[in-house]
Amino acid sequence: MNTALLRSALRELELFAAITDDQLDWLVAVSEPRVLADGEVLFRDGEEATGFHVLLSGGLLVTKVVDGREEVLTRHSTEEDGAAAEDHDGKPAAAHRFTGELPLLTDGSYVATAAASGPATTVVAYPKPVFFEMLTRCHGVAAVLLPVLAWRIKSSEVQARKRATVEALGTLAAGLAHELNNPAAAVARAAQELVPALDGLTRTARAWGAAASGAERTVLDRLAGELDALGPPATSDPLERADAEEEIADWAAETGAGHAGLLGSGASDLGLDLPWLRKRLEGIGAAALPAALDHLAALLEARSLAAELRAAGPRISQLVSATRDYANLDRAPEQRFAVTDGLENTLVVLKSKLTGITIVRTYEPELPELTGYPGELNQVWTNLVDNAAEAMEGAGVLTLRARAEGVCMVVEITDTGRGIPEEVLPRIFEPFYTTKDVGKGTGLGLHLSYRIVTQRHHGSITARSRPGETRMVVRLPLAPAATSSSVTGGAADRGAATR
Repeated sequence: MNTALLRSALRELELFAAITDDQLDWLVAVSEPRVLADGEVLFRDGEEATGFHVLLSGGLLVTKVVDGREEVLTRHSTEEDGAAAEDHDGKPAAAHRFTGELPLLTDGSYVATAAASGPATTVVAYPKPVFFEMLTRCHGVAAVLLPVLAWRIKSSEVQARKRATVEALGTLAAGLAHELNNPAAAVARAAQELVPALDGLTRTARAWGAAASGAERTVLDRLAGELDALGPPATSDPLERADAEEEIADWAAETGAGHAGLLGSGASDLGLDLPWLRKRLEGIGAAALPAALDHLAALLEARSLAAELRAAGPRISQLVSATRDYANLDRAPEQRFAVTDGLENTLVVLKSKLTGITIVRTYEPELPELTGYPGELNQVWTNLVDNAAEAMEGAGVLTLRARAEGVCMVVEITDTGRGIPEEVLPRIFEPFYTTKDVGKGTGLGLHLSYRIVTQRHHGSITARSRPGETRMVVRLPLAPAATSSSVTGGAADRGAATR
């Protein structure tokens, strides 16, 4: 592109409309025009930010890989129709014509990938030193750039809020599905086996009734009542239980019982052995004993299935209750609540991710209640516990502490994982900062946690870390604040990060 055309193209841009001719001459001299083929990448997510880019013609598609899939964040276009299509969220017209200023101003890396969209995309690059000189020389540039920058920060926070909410719901759904699987499978299995078990119980009851005398029926009734009063079996060696099962089954088979194996498994599951069983069956004659043992086996099977249903039902109710409390459904937005309830519900929801990790709770007794938004704080606890679990990689100790300290409630979440490097620890709350590989970390978790704690609850969140110990400390005022500002409004005080 020749100098005259470049000068004319730059002068037409809102970004440079207020600069003087001398400033424009300098700008043309330091410009680095570049023509991009359709799909050609201008810069990539995670790369060091080296330049400020002005779009002269065509379009740029801005994307980011999130959890292994590429998401479109926005599209910059010089065509009126294309620009109008992107203005539904209040995007300023000037925002279409430049990109890359945010990572330069924060001395960071590009937080997304920009690629040409269309066959005739022309951009002008200004290296980092030139960009800062541009802001110094051309005061009119800042007047256009700063409102766009403010909009981009606010838009990023709105997107962060939405994405974090979706991620939290996804974590909630995955955790709930995993935890419901076992009790739901138990219910399904017990329901499927209950009908044939009841049929068997009916058949053995008829045979037992025909074979037994009144005195013999009293013996079995007494045994059934004793089984009802049994507590849970003491922990025993699995080999001992297998030996007891085999011994009972062999004896029952010798008496002529038709369901010896079923009797052996049912009795050993209750922690019974052969001497205990034979003693309680004294008084039943040899002729009626096979029918008694078959009826006892059917009775044990039916009761075992009923016990599975009794155990699975409350477990499902507990999970649903924990999920309801976690999500804070059908409740007032602001309320009094116990902070430990949210911590415990988070542990239930994330139980599948905490397998192999030891949980230590240190809750001060008689903690005062807080006034605030428990559903939003649950999002904070989820981010912190999830990060801790990932850092420990399936083995370690997660310690949850809660105590009153002056006018604040202090919650500490400590893990024994790999730790956060000292050089990046001061940046973990910056916008879109993440130490994870590109595509694996969104840089949103700690951002939203910071905003929820500081903006919604007027508290603070800090981090201390060394290899083998990372401690996240959240302080929340016990007394409600006079006002509560929105999480999504305003500039980013610190920002987003995941470990």
